[in-house]
Amino acid sequence: MAFTLRGNFAKRLPALRQLSSVAGPSATAGDHGAGVKLWKILTFTVAVPSVIVCYVNAQMKEKEEHERLKMEGPPEFVAYPHLRLRSKKWPWGDGNHSLFHNPHTNPLPDGYEHQE
Repeated sequence: MAFTLRGNFAKRLPALRQLSSVAGPSATAGDHGAGVKLWKILTFTVAVPSVIVCYVNAQMKEKEEHERLKMEGPPEFVAYPHLRLRSKKWPWGDGNHSLFHNPHTNPLPDGYEHQE
């Protein structure tokens, strides 16, 4: 039995050595054209359309949210004591508005400007 196993192993040894050689599309063979072509095709057929679909989805959701806010208005203002603290005035404007203040989305310490 051992003789038969050794004989079979000896017959398969050249095939095993051939599998581990550098001939063919391996990392050390130097030819990467097929891999580059594959990833280029995948990029333009899968990745780019996926990004476009995600962009369109985000735009539709943003439009729905904008329309909802237009109908309902901003959320009710709650004056939490730990938010919108002013220990000193801002060095621009009236000192109460931040540099990038948006009156529709950023409330002042006493509430939204259009509700006053």
